[in-house]
Amino acid sequence: MPDPGILAFGFFRNAIAAAVLASVACGIIGSLVVVRRMVTVSGGISHAAFGGVGLAYLFSLDPLLGAFLFTVAVALAVGLLSEKAGQDVDTLIGAVWATGMAVGIVAVSFARGYTPDLFGYLFGNILLVPPSDLWAMAAFCGLIVGVVALLFNPLKAVTFDEEYARVMNLPVTALTLLLFLLTAACIVMLIRIVGIILVIALLVLPAASVRGFSTGLLPMMVAATGLALALSLSGLFLSYLWDLPSGATIVLLGTAVYAASLALSRFRRERPAGGTRTGRWSPRR
Repeated sequence: MPDPGILAFGFFRNAIAAAVLASVACGIIGSLVVVRRMVTVSGGISHAAFGGVGLAYLFSLDPLLGAFLFTVAVALAVGLLSEKAGQDVDTLIGAVWATGMAVGIVAVSFARGYTPDLFGYLFGNILLVPPSDLWAMAAFCGLIVGVVALLFNPLKAVTFDEEYARVMNLPVTALTLLLFLLTAACIVMLIRIVGIILVIALLVLPAASVRGFSTGLLPMMVAATGLALALSLSGLFLSYLWDLPSGATIVLLGTAVYAASLALSRFRRERPAGGTRTGRWSPRR
């Protein structure tokens, strides 16, 4: 068991608060990303965020603000080009992925002085989340929860069946762009926890692990939030006990849980026909 005295330190309490906020955002947005099959889009946006971090260093701005503004611009560009110009999403993602990383590297090379926090944004460190970032994360989390609660049914319709949403006269393009923007906000929140390189894992693994056992989108969001919180806190304490990188520890725990969920799902499918089946997906819930 970890030394209870560690909770007396402010940085550890900050880490727990960051884990709670990030888990809520992960559970909600991760479920939409997994169901909508936007994992590659999220990966491209997350890595493009490095361009914003580099530009923020170059112009002496807050790197988190730079990452947010850059990811929002990238998300809007990808969404508009795929919806209006009919461009292939995979090609767009490949372009913004590489371009974002290149912009970040070039911008950092022109930045004056030493950039000691750069690797913190690449690989993350939940133990180094400052109180100022917690306020920003709380604002992003509140924004995500509020928007999804207000537009839950339209977002669910676009996520499950885009053609059906068009027949219902829903603003599919606007809702798709909104989903991209919410994903960008969630990615910026997770950068401090696991870093740009691993952010896609924490966004996707909890939702993917519970999908086969959920009966609808809302239960999936609740279960993914709980699992993300359990993974974040477990990884946080294990990294402290074993002196490991916190972000990588959280992601490896998530990978282990995801692998176990796949094995359990396979076992459930192979059960005799008379066995009780649970977790049947229903888009109406």
